[in-house]
Amino acid sequence: MALPRAKTLLVALLIFAAGIGFAGLFNTGMAYTNEMDFCTSCHSMQVNLEEYKETIHYKNPSGVQATCSDCHVPKQFLPKMVAKVMAAKDVWHEMLGTIDTPEKYEAHRWGMASAVWAKMKGTNSRECMNCHRFENMDLAAQDRSARGKHGNALDDGQTCIDCHKGIAHELPDEPEDAAQADAAK
Repeated sequence: MALPRAKTLLVALLIFAAGIGFAGLFNTGMAYTNEMDFCTSCHSMQVNLEEYKETIHYKNPSGVQATCSDCHVPKQFLPKMVAKVMAAKDVWHEMLGTIDTPEKYEAHRWGMASAVWAKMKGTNSRECMNCHRFENMDLAAQDRSARGKHGNALDDGQTCIDCHKGIAHELPDEPEDAAQADAAK
């Protein structure tokens, strides 16, 4: 009778250890895929990287840096998993050659940017708000224009992306008509 009980306990311990091992590997994988080196390892992301290097989010007097995942990957678990699955389409398009040259990338830039903007608008600029919160802003320290706009943004139902679309990447040229916009998606 002691042998089956010991066997059950051993199986339970093995399952527990495997669960811990899986959780550790999963967490390591998530952390690795959030690193800027990983995000910019695709040829097509070099366009974004060079633009990003010219922004305040890359280099600034305080030395604080927002990386790709800070802006594009939610911190919360379920939204993070959705973002990771959705990011697979970028890897797929890289492998297919859809966006593998600067020219092809530019041809699709409007559609890609519009999708990111819509996502950010839909989440009330959640990733921006991880660092920039209206309630923590010292409006008196901002210039007159920013002070007025930030002061009214909440009242007007605006979120960060409504005004700051070109903060980390160059703004794409808007297509001349809706057909072009749909074709670029």
